Amino acid sequence: MFTGIVEAVGTVRALEPRGGDVRIALDTGALEMAGVRPGDSIAVNGVCLTAVAPGSGGFEADASRETLSLTTLGRLRVGDRVNLETALRAGEPLGGHLVSGHVDGLGEVRTLQRDARSWRIDFALPRVLARYVARKGSVCIDGVSLTVNDVADNGFGVNIVPHTWQATIIADYQAGRAVNIEVDLVARYLERLLAAGGRAALDEAGLRELGYGTDAD
Repeated sequence: MFTGIVEAVGTVRALEPRGGDVRIALDTGALEMAGVRPGDSIAVNGVCLTAVAPGSGGFEADASRETLSLTTLGRLRVGDRVNLETALRAGEPLGGHLVSGHVDGLGEVRTLQRDARSWRIDFALPRVLARYVARKGSVCIDGVSLTVNDVADNGFGVNIVPHTWQATIIADYQAGRAVNIEVDLVARYLERLLAAGGRAALDEAGLRELGYGTDAD
């Protein structure tokens, strides 16, 4: 489990195909590796990977064929920068939101626009995932926990403050870039619970059935 608070930006050192899978070697930059042991989890651009041969300056990890096809890891090139976060430990502060490291799908950078000292970025998102994204809710983009500013049927927008811009790979974004998206865990479980009760989606009618009114009531 992770928090979506990126601890360091690393670099892809090598990519070695292995029978359909790929062994990824990463330089971890400023990431604290002293406590990382073989088998520990590290999020790479929001994808939970198992560390192999961790050392003071990096680690290796195997990415399966499914992971390569469903995330942006299959598009990595040597020299690419990546967001890194070690797994959450009991007692540590939860600065972002609960992130599993299991990517739900790919989004795409639609537009970037300066907004005072920050940046506003709009993302396109498949409608099957867009229903889980709520205004002022949480979303994880390439391993970064962000608050949703606005939503649409096929996308959403966020605001990137200067610290996040400088401390993550978001500064590398350009229109058309694919990004890993993990929706809020609460939204996924809530939908599942409602479906188990006979309702497939959370909508106005469903809220009324559960005893909630609307703003007009």
